[in-house]
Amino acid sequence: MITNTATRYGSLARVLHWTIAVLIIGAMILGQIGIRTEPTADNIGFLTTVFSLHKTIGVTVLALAVIRVIWALSQPRPVPLHPDRRVETFAAETAHWVLYAALFILPLSGWVMHAAEDGFAPIWWPFGQSLPFVPKSESWAATAGMVHWAAGVTLGVTLAAHIAGAVKHALVDRDSTLSRMWRGTEAGDPARAGGHVAAFVASAVIWVGVLGLTLVSFGMPGGGTQAQTAGGGEWTPVETDLAFTVQQLGSASTGHFEAVTSDISYDPDSGTGAVTVTIDMTSVTMGSVTDQAKGGDFFDVATHPVAVFEAAIARVDGADHTADGTLTLTGSSVPVTMPFTLMIEDDTAQMSGAVTLDRRDFGIGASYDDESSVGFTVEVAVELTATR
Repeated sequence: MITNTATRYGSLARVLHWTIAVLIIGAMILGQIGIRTEPTADNIGFLTTVFSLHKTIGVTVLALAVIRVIWALSQPRPVPLHPDRRVETFAAETAHWVLYAALFILPLSGWVMHAAEDGFAPIWWPFGQSLPFVPKSESWAATAGMVHWAAGVTLGVTLAAHIAGAVKHALVDRDSTLSRMWRGTEAGDPARAGGHVAAFVASAVIWVGVLGLTLVSFGMPGGGTQAQTAGGGEWTPVETDLAFTVQQLGSASTGHFEAVTSDISYDPDSGTGAVTVTIDMTSVTMGSVTDQAKGGDFFDVATHPVAVFEAAIARVDGADHTADGTLTLTGSSVPVTMPFTLMIEDDTAQMSGAVTLDRRDFGIGASYDDESSVGFTVEVAVELTATR
């Protein structure tokens, strides 16, 4: 029988229960493998497959959860086998509601994190990788990541309690709780149905506490890069966005530097000046591969925590300018000329520039000696607002 009754679970409810259970456990194992494996040039393809499978399973669980909840709401729920054990029954029902919510919160937060990031480990489906109303933002990705982590811990604890309860019913109580979900066994007294409102409220309180503490501790997603300012120049930066984009396994992956200090002097009449930009390399963010970007194969921030660009500014024509100087990064100093446009209105300047670099010039990613995993060229883009 496909439908539920007051004393048994129908075949559809049982299939959805066990399918989702297997997928969740599989996704949790894949997630642990991914975060516990140190990325290298040799295993980056394996890690991409692991994370893509993890994400694809998550989206699948979300779709199945929608079907399961709609079906559950349209069906009678089998009565508790031991309604006289009020505390035990209440705890079991609360755990069920917590698990139902986790089926939505966990994959949704993971999906938001994926949509806010760029490029790494795509979801295997034909509908694109973005979500409406979710911007490409390290802040959004980080906040969603914290929610995903907190929801994962909550799911893990509740799932362990749920499994322990099932084992107790099977081995200690020797009742039909497990067989009712496994084989559809008839069990329970339909005249002793209980209410679910208190358990639902308790689960809501648990989730409000978990998500509230997570967001209060970490903060809601906000704006972009905050620029630090330095004295000695005629212009003081008030906002800086320094980003870089590299091809990773054929997809564009973008990172940002959150701490940038600039000392700028510029004469609008002559169109000349000078700039010194100091970048805190430890502030790099690159979504799920941030730790890899900071590691010894790439920026090696433990050894080279600061990068510096020193350049002379010259006007080319109208708003078009160049910054011609030297970039010192990961211990290597390389000549760099960056074209940029500069618009000045009253005492506010808007600058926008871009340059293409080759990571090999700085010894970055030396063990990735071809472009099959990480591209050689890196597109650097700068947006800066400064006041005089």
